[in-house]
Amino acid sequence: MLALAAGILAVALVTMFLPPPAVASGFPATLTLERAFPLNQRVELDELKARDRVRHGRFLQSSVGVVDFPVEGTYDPYRVGLYFTRVLLGSPPKEFYVQIDTGSDVLWVGCGSCNGCPQSSGLHIPLNFFDPGSSSTASLISCSDQRCSLGVQSSDAGCSNQGNQCIYTFQYGDGSGTSGYYVSDLLNFDAIVGSTVTNSSASIVFGCSISQTGDLTKSDRAVDGIFGFGQQDMSVISQLSSQGITPKVFSHCLKGDGGGGGILVLGEIVEEDIVYSPLVPSQPHYNLNLQSISVNGKALAIDPEVFATSTNRGTIVDSGTTLAYLAEEAYDPFVGAITQAVSQSVRPLLSKGTQCYLITSRSSF
Repeated sequence: MLALAAGILAVALVTMFLPPPAVASGFPATLTLERAFPLNQRVELDELKARDRVRHGRFLQSSVGVVDFPVEGTYDPYRVGLYFTRVLLGSPPKEFYVQIDTGSDVLWVGCGSCNGCPQSSGLHIPLNFFDPGSSSTASLISCSDQRCSLGVQSSDAGCSNQGNQCIYTFQYGDGSGTSGYYVSDLLNFDAIVGSTVTNSSASIVFGCSISQTGDLTKSDRAVDGIFGFGQQDMSVISQLSSQGITPKVFSHCLKGDGGGGGILVLGEIVEEDIVYSPLVPSQPHYNLNLQSISVNGKALAIDPEVFATSTNRGTIVDSGTTLAYLAEEAYDPFVGAITQAVSQSVRPLLSKGTQCYLITSRSSF
C-alpha cells in the first residue's frame, strides 16, 4: 500500500521454517501419529495457539527472549494485498490492528476525533481509537522531551502552538498521509524464553493520529494504523532494543498460499537453512544490492547500474508495498522475457496500465 518512491523495487521476503525432510530407503513409508492430548480431553483453540507459540519460541530464539506477533492478511492484490498484526497498547490494554511496514519507522494508531479515519473495515476486523486519557500509563511527549528529537529522523516533526506537544506528519509515496502527536504508553506483549511464555510490557513512544488522507481513508483496506519497522531510533524494534528487551533483529515470515498470514517475531532466528543477503550500510531503508534478474535461468541484459543504490534509486525491502516495482530500464526487458517464456495459451493484456497474463487452470509456464 505504501509505495515509497518511483524507480525502486519493493519486495517481500518469504521465509518458511520447516524441519529437514526425512530420507526413506524404501516406499511405502509408514508414519505413526500419536495424540498430543487424550481423546476425551477437550482442547480449546487458545490452548493450541499457546502451545504453538511456545514451540515457535524454541526455534526462533537462542538464550534471549523473543516477542511473537501473529500475522493476518494476504499478498493477493485483488484482496487488498496487505499484512497486518495486532498490538496491545495502554493500561488497561486495548487492541489495535496495524499494517506491518518495513518501509517506514513509526508505530501510529488513530486517535479520537480523527479527521478522515475510517469507521469500519472491509478486512472484517474491529477498528478502535486510542484515547490517552483512558490509559493510566499514557503521557504526552512535549517538545522539550529528548524523544521528540527522534521523530525528526522519521517524519516532519515539530511543535504545536497549543500545549507544547511534539507533533508529526507522514507523507507516503502513494499520496496518502497522516498527522498527529506523539504519546508514550505501554506496549503489552508475550515474551517467549525457552518454553516459558511471560506477559510483559515496555514503555514506547508512538503516534496518535488525528488526521488521515488518501488510501488510508478507504474502508476496504482500513486498519487502525501502521507498524513501522524501519531502522531509525523511533521504530519499535529500535526502542525495545535500546531497553535491552530484544536484540535489534526481527523476522517477518509470510505464508505464500491463498490463506495468507504468517508470523512476525522480534528476536534472533537460530534456524540453520537460512540464506542471508547483506544490507547496504548507512541507508534509511533496508537496501539490498540487487545484481541481476534471470528468467528461466537466463540472466537478462540489464545494466547493473540500474540497481545501484543512489540518491533516488536502489532496491529496498518494503513489506508495506503490495507489488514489486522496477525501474523502466529493468521493467521492459523483464516483461518481454516473461511474455516470451509463457505458454502460447497465455494471453498478455494490460490492466490499468499494468502488464498481466490471462491464464486458465490448464495453462503452464
